[in-house]
Amino acid sequence: MRNLSELTSTVRNRFFGPNPSRSAQDQNRVDQATAQLTLYQFGSCPYCIRVRRAISRLQLNIVCKDTLGDMQAHSELLQGGGSSQVPCLRIDGPDGDCHWLYESADIVAYLEERFPMPATQHDYEPELSNSRS
Repeated sequence: MRNLSELTSTVRNRFFGPNPSRSAQDQNRVDQATAQLTLYQFGSCPYCIRVRRAISRLQLNIVCKDTLGDMQAHSELLQGGGSSQVPCLRIDGPDGDCHWLYESADIVAYLEERFPMPATQHDYEPELSNSRS
């Protein structure tokens, strides 16, 4: 009998298609861009979990700072962003400017728009219809 991990992967692939991945060159470009991002969060926050799952699904390498366990990270968030609310994504611009993005839905939308995963064959399969000719 298969282990749970293999079974889960098989079911996920059957219904949602294989997990897409970027070419090494594209992933390198994404990694360079994500070097300018920092997520301020803490482990048990459900909104932070939502953002971390998106980061994992999108295969992004983003530094995560724990604002509960790291007082320096908490201070950075409070001084830079103006609020200790988490999650918060710090976005460092090319000209040295810094933008602080709050709200998990806004952070996930930003990440999905800026770092989309490549389409898979499954994305292009036509929908099956129950209509009869």
